[in-house]
Amino acid sequence: MSIDSDKVNPAELTVLVTGATAGFGYATAKRFHEQGAKVIATGRRQERLDELANEFGNQRIHTVKLDVRDRDAVFKMVDDLPGAFAEVDVLVNNAGLALGLEGAQDAVLDDWDTMVDTNCKGLMYCTRAVLPGMCKRDRGHVINLSSVAGAYPYPGGNVYGASKAFVTQFSLNIRSDLLGYNVRVTDIEPGLAHTEFSEVRFKGDTEKAKKPYEGLQPLRKEDVAETVYFAVTLPRHVNVNRLEVMPVMQAFNPFKFHKE
Repeated sequence: MSIDSDKVNPAELTVLVTGATAGFGYATAKRFHEQGAKVIATGRRQERLDELANEFGNQRIHTVKLDVRDRDAVFKMVDDLPGAFAEVDVLVNNAGLALGLEGAQDAVLDDWDTMVDTNCKGLMYCTRAVLPGMCKRDRGHVINLSSVAGAYPYPGGNVYGASKAFVTQFSLNIRSDLLGYNVRVTDIEPGLAHTEFSEVRFKGDTEKAKKPYEGLQPLRKEDVAETVYFAVTLPRHVNVNRLEVMPVMQAFNPFKFHKE
């Protein structure tokens, strides 16, 4: 049997994508929908969800306005999924954000709380809500969107980087918990990518948001969506534990030194 014939058929999947109204989440939802999957798209902006539903334009899309920080809302969303979407095969924990680029000594505590509540707790809630069903059916795949910031520190990355390190370690520990089940867990760690991410980090300051991307080709949202799609559609006996992806023009910095 060839590996192509053994691959997971996306047309047989129900895929739940958080933060699906922009960036990686939107591109991932679109990629799977184009290949025949049923897609559950969640996000905080109802108007964006309506636009997405109109764009996809058929019965294989179900949208839910959701803030992943709201634990009760997350569990209600999963419990209330209509019959055709009730059995989630793939969870893409994409909802997340960075706020600010100040050093820890100057950071805004509310920003730290928002990052921890979204990047860590929201991801935990969504994972806990879908895992029992996956285990009962003995099939499923959890995709967690981490970041290279979880492995490589940079000035101003403090809590954002720490939250993504949590995502990576949480993913590996879940994988350990699920040994014996046919449920896969993959941690995807993108590098510099051009989405709304930077505008959110700088709270709408478009000039600041442009700076990281000047003079180079960053990852596109479609590149990351393709990486997610690759991991999910591999044969079911193959689990990609961690997948780090950077643009060619990004690499690792040498250690810095401060001299008097």
